[in-house]
Amino acid sequence: MQEMLSLKQARRIALAAQGLDKVRPAGPVSARAVGRTFARLQLVQIDSVNVLSRSHYLPFFSRLGNYDRAILQRMAGTHPRRMMEYWAHEASFIRPDHFQDLVLWQSRKWVGAHAMDPELRSRVAERVLEALAAGRPMTAAELTARLGHVEDRPQENWGWNWNAVKRVLEHLFEAGLISAASRTESFERRYTLTAKVLPGRPDADPDAAAAAAAGQEPAAALVRLIDAAARAHGIGTLRCFADYFRTPMRASAIAVEHLVDAGRLQPVTVSGWNKPVYRHVEAKLPRTATGRALLSPFDSLVFERRRLEDLFGFHYRIEIYTPEPKRRFGYYVLPFLLRDGIVARVDLKADRPNGLLLARAAHAEPGAPADTAVELAAELQLMAEWLELDGIVVSPKGDLAPSLADAVSGAGSGVSALREQA
Repeated sequence: MQEMLSLKQARRIALAAQGLDKVRPAGPVSARAVGRTFARLQLVQIDSVNVLSRSHYLPFFSRLGNYDRAILQRMAGTHPRRMMEYWAHEASFIRPDHFQDLVLWQSRKWVGAHAMDPELRSRVAERVLEALAAGRPMTAAELTARLGHVEDRPQENWGWNWNAVKRVLEHLFEAGLISAASRTESFERRYTLTAKVLPGRPDADPDAAAAAAAGQEPAAALVRLIDAAARAHGIGTLRCFADYFRTPMRASAIAVEHLVDAGRLQPVTVSGWNKPVYRHVEAKLPRTATGRALLSPFDSLVFERRRLEDLFGFHYRIEIYTPEPKRRFGYYVLPFLLRDGIVARVDLKADRPNGLLLARAAHAEPGAPADTAVELAAELQLMAEWLELDGIVVSPKGDLAPSLADAVSGAGSGVSALREQA
């Protein structure tokens, strides 16, 4: 007989799997705690938008509070690497153990040079690989200059206006032959050979990687990826698990069946979640959820929007690309998790020149608890401290804004609070 779970129990399983079910630990955050969090999440999405903070920094703040972002830079830039860049849910930092499995299952042909003339692509790729083998990591612009590549193409102010070198770099990145050694301050990749990012690993050598891919069973690789996704979710549907690493649904369904047969996934029934649901054998069900967190728009808890709505009753979309007059909640809106519910959303911006955290709009969800504004104010205070901002400004937009402004003003921390006049 299948285990029967309430929707609240399923929420607590999901929050525990993501490390969001408990009050953050007190005291300084260690590198080990950051590493454990990343191992739990399996990946963090990368995005260039920096209106608040780079997106890959935010999931660690949500779970750990005020931590040193240099820890992540060391994890991604020193040997042995604890994290590396590759395609996963989207462009992401992944665990190196998943790299070869993802190379087998990721297909981002629209990103690279698949549509290029094969002879030109091969010629540019050969020169790129030679330059990276002989020298230091370089950006696309640096490699273009190093190769003396000149290209007559229209300069456009929108879209991906990439030259042949950049397109070939992304092609080689997708193939797993090159990787990102680091990022510049303007968030450009510094490319290098994967063998230099993962030294001593046979799958990082181009020839060995091709041989390993040819001999490896793709089905076994997908089982490992779906198992990792299910551990990160704790509980979910086939769609949830496939979406985590963006693997094909049909092949993922076979992997789910394999994991059920192996006892790694258990079919369960969740009240109100009218789809086949599976619980990972390692998933914990805490008695209560006591956490509090502002969640990045790219947080792994909110990756799959249908899951978010089914599990938390929270409808969410990122409105960055929505014209301003048509936005409902704001430009960079973070869901606010309190205990076992998502109870509010707030549009945030870091005004770095003036040292201010701007809450440009704040909206409560239906049935939000009475302490929502007070708890959100405390979270904003913590975020301002983490971002080294001196004050918080609450704009009057949104039904939660007045009470949030009052709560921020009365929080009594070292961060000042200002109320923006309507």
